[in-house]
Amino acid sequence: MYTTLAWRNIWRNKRRSLITILSITFAVLLACVMRSMQLGSYHRMIENSVRFYTGYIQIHKEGYWKDKVIDNSFSYDPEKLSEVNQLKGVQTFVPRLESFALSSFKSQTKGALVMGIDPEREDDLTRVKNKLVEGEYLKSEDEGILLSQGLATYLKAGVGDTLVLLGQGYHGANAAGLFPVKGIVKFAMPVQNNQLVYMSLKKAQWFYAADQLITSVALVIDDPDDAPRITSEITKIFSKESYEVMDWKELVPDLVQSIELDNISGRIMLWILYLVIGFGMFGTYLMMTAERQYEFGVMISVGMKRLQLQTIVLLEITLMTSIGVLTGIMLSLPVLTYFYFNPIYFGAEAAKAIEKFGIEAVYAFSLDPVIFTNQAYAIFIMAIVLAGYPIWSIHKMKPVESMRP
Repeated sequence: MYTTLAWRNIWRNKRRSLITILSITFAVLLACVMRSMQLGSYHRMIENSVRFYTGYIQIHKEGYWKDKVIDNSFSYDPEKLSEVNQLKGVQTFVPRLESFALSSFKSQTKGALVMGIDPEREDDLTRVKNKLVEGEYLKSEDEGILLSQGLATYLKAGVGDTLVLLGQGYHGANAAGLFPVKGIVKFAMPVQNNQLVYMSLKKAQWFYAADQLITSVALVIDDPDDAPRITSEITKIFSKESYEVMDWKELVPDLVQSIELDNISGRIMLWILYLVIGFGMFGTYLMMTAERQYEFGVMISVGMKRLQLQTIVLLEITLMTSIGVLTGIMLSLPVLTYFYFNPIYFGAEAAKAIEKFGIEAVYAFSLDPVIFTNQAYAIFIMAIVLAGYPIWSIHKMKPVESMRP
């Protein structure tokens, strides 16, 4: 009965109720869009920085992360890594042999990061095959290399050309060789796109005189949030050996810090939005209470208990809030779904300016359920707090005074 009375009361003054509902709808819609853009951008940044290079978890020899030299490599043990691969949440492992070399073609030279990879496993992590813009992808026994597009452009080298690589191998051995360019790949991150050279793991081991050695193993996992648990389990497997196991938050601490700082600023903007909308909601509650003083006085005078009247008013506010929240979510869902599958890319000039800072020039969106639930919780809490005014007003009301013209 109380719910029926509350529902009828809402529509007795449609204008007032619609103002309240639309203010809540607008708040939820705008908050969902803002939060979705933030979380989507964070996810995109993590994907670009972590999945495209470091992996969500890395295993390497103790000391390698502080001193990334090829002398800090370790023996490639597929059996041991297969044990890691069987852990819950681990999809696959990606062995690598990484070092630097001087790349040269004709009169052009530039320093490059040379990565010896298992082509199929590497594609499971970085999806590098999808980034191929020219030529063919590597095979495990290939003699050739893949060049990142930025480096290829700088060297003025293309598919079919032969690149000279000069460097220092394991324990000071000379590393020099001629490598045909088999393909060119393009990365979203400028840092990667301007310096990477891929070759098969066996060829890299030959080039650096590092037979059966690797510098790191990157892991592909199902859920980034499971990284701490998986890291702990891997540490137990390698507890008797001098290895380091690091999750993505340790691998890219600068990214984590920048996300946390931006997240704080985003939350501040949301609370400012809530504050503005809260004043609008309070104004409608204030107007509702003032307009209905005579009604409330009559209801109390004919025998309705104050608690019953307060319950009805609280139900009215709850129903209006529910309608506003659900409408806001329903309006935002198709918009966010569209932009989730069709992110907004910047124009050519703006993209170049942004990419200079090592950031992909795109607005990405997220459909994480927490986006919608958090806004609903915040609006409901705010509505219940603001409902304290009409409830307090009914409690202090004097029926005789409230019914005076």
